[in-house]
Order: sequence, then C-alpha cells, then structure tokens
Amino acid sequence: MRVRCLLFVPADRPDRMEKALGSGADALILDLEDAVALSAKPAARAATADFLRRTQRTTTLFVRINPLGSGLEAADLQAVLPAKPNGIVLPKSEGADSVAALAAMLAGQDDIPILPIATETPAAIFGLGTYREVAPRLAGLTWGAEDLPAALGAATSREADGTFTAPYQLARSLTLFAAHAAGVPAIETVFPAFRDLDGLAAYAARGRRDGFTGMMAIHPAQVPIINAAFTPTESEQAYAIVDAFAANPDAGVLQLDGKMIDAPHLKQALTLLERARS
Repeated sequence: MRVRCLLFVPADRPDRMEKALGSGADALILDLEDAVALSAKPAARAATADFLRRTQRTTTLFVRINPLGSGLEAADLQAVLPAKPNGIVLPKSEGADSVAALAAMLAGQDDIPILPIATETPAAIFGLGTYREVAPRLAGLTWGAEDLPAALGAATSREADGTFTAPYQLARSLTLFAAHAAGVPAIETVFPAFRDLDGLAAYAARGRRDGFTGMMAIHPAQVPIINAAFTPTESEQAYAIVDAFAANPDAGVLQLDGKMIDAPHLKQALTLLERARS
C-alpha cells in the first residue's frame, strides 16, 4: 500500500469526513484519538463505523484508534472492525510487541494492515529496529514530533525557524531507517503550520529528498502540495518499471505500487528512458 498523502479527519465530524473525500488525499485517517474529546468518543465511533459502511472505497480509509493500554482501544475496534477499515493507525506504538498485540486484537481480520506512529514515547525510540520482525502486518511506518516532547517535559521540538531540534531530528531519521529496513513505506509527519504553504512545500520536498514516500496532512489545503511533492516523475516511474522486471526476469506480469504492469509497460519505459538519454 503506497500513498502520497494521508489526511487526518476528526472522527466526530461526519461533515468533514464527507468533504475530505474530495480533497485529493490518497488516504484519510479517521481520528478517534487526539481529535476527539473523551465524552465524544462513543458518538465518534458510531459516526466512523457508519461512514465506513456507506462510503465507496475510492479513497483508502484508515482509523486511528486510541493507544494500547488506554482502556479505550477495545471499544474503538469493536465499533469499527465490522465496517472494514482499510487499515488501523496505532498511536504510541513501541515496536514489534505493540504491533503484535494489536494484531492479536484483529484476529480473523489479518488483511487489515497497521500503520504505527513510532516515536511518541521515550521507549518507542528503542523499539524502532524491531519493526522488521512484523513487516508483513505493516502499511508503513510514521513518526510524530508532538507527543514525544510532552513526554520528555521539553518546551518544544522545533527551533525558532521551524526546523527540528537534535532529539527530534534523531527520531525522524531512525523512523526513516526503520521503515526501509522493514521494507515498508516511510511516511513523513505532519507540518502543523497549515497556512504556511510555502513552508509546507519546502518541508515535503525535504522529506521526499531524504527517502520518505508520503506524508500526513492536517488540513485539506495541504493535500495538493504534498501530492505534488511525492508524485514520481515519468523518469522515476520508468526506472521503477525497468528495475522491477530486471529483478523478475521470468515474469510476464508484475504488480508495482498497486498496479499491474506487463511487457507493453516495460517497452514504454525503455522508450521513455532512451528518449531522455538522447
């Protein structure tokens, strides 16, 4: 599962869920955790399940549940699993053990992938190298720079110019390495200043440059900029097709980023690259 932009939507706002479908995001994250007050969680669960049941899946629909051990996660899953979400976002994950614990709660629905937010507690940093052990259950790996400084008692995770301070640069880098070690998509964290679209464009470009394959968003206005940053160029797509067939020389048909490719696609890719070289 490869996506460019995953847009957070409060799970207690069905009107925003509907609007978000037209945002252009490849995936929505229906958020039962931070975006929803405790008193509103029962209604949010019901609204999320209803939305999942009646929505055509032209957009991938994740649900962010509450953290394991919060006492809320079981009710979240009980409400939404019958409605078949496309994936579960796991906050405050601390490594393979967290993923395995959630997978056990998904027993009988092994086709639902898990997207851990992998840096929200101090202990989570030391579990990043374990995700390769549960790679088949992962939709990717992402990180967060908001909960961790709160857990550390830090004033902020950012310098005055918006760049991350050293501890959070480390968390970002380790998440990137952990995702690639596990062979799953590395998803960049959110850019909170949603009105600063120039800053977002620069931030997303850095993420793409460094090896992230997608990014999370908190506002629909961010989606087109993130999509543009993480959309492969024609040459990049062509190289990916050529590399896929080079790695599988006896295959007639392959799957690449969720699409089927065959001999005509390879021919087109080779022609495009030859034209580029000329």
